[in-house]
Amino acid sequence: MIPFARDTRTDSTAPIGAQPIALAAATLLVILAAIASIALWRAYSGTSPEPERAVAARQLQARTAQASEQLVEKTKGLEATQQESIDQLQMVQDQLQMIRRLFAAQQADTRRLSEQVSALTEAVNGLRQSYASSQAAESSSQPAPRNRSVRTRAHASRIVHQRRGKSRS
Repeated sequence: MIPFARDTRTDSTAPIGAQPIALAAATLLVILAAIASIALWRAYSGTSPEPERAVAARQLQARTAQASEQLVEKTKGLEATQQESIDQLQMVQDQLQMIRRLFAAQQADTRRLSEQVSALTEAVNGLRQSYASSQAAESSSQPAPRNRSVRTRAHASRIVHQRRGKSRS
């Protein structure tokens, strides 16, 4: 048998597997070189991100505290406004109750006065009927005042004519 294809996994790991200590040492050297270059850069540049971060954190805390104080003040203002609104609403409700009581009293007075007017109207109608019936009784017992006045006029005119006649003679 002739092998045509080789197993590539065994061949490719063989060179790396043969020198694992050298590979680890090279990686360690690269990491140490990076750390050393960062340390040298910070030492010569004079700026370190830690103090800047601390200053930024303090500023952020100060802003947060200021925002909290503003929120507390606004909350207290809202509470005061809300209490004023509640007090005003209570006053309006009390006034509404008083108006309702006054309205009910006024309605009772109106009913009472309406009943009194009805009673007075009935009394006036009774008096009218009484007066009309007494007038009817008087007119039937005595001659009509109209006839009497006509008779009186006729009698007066006769007297006047008689006197004129005597004065001419």
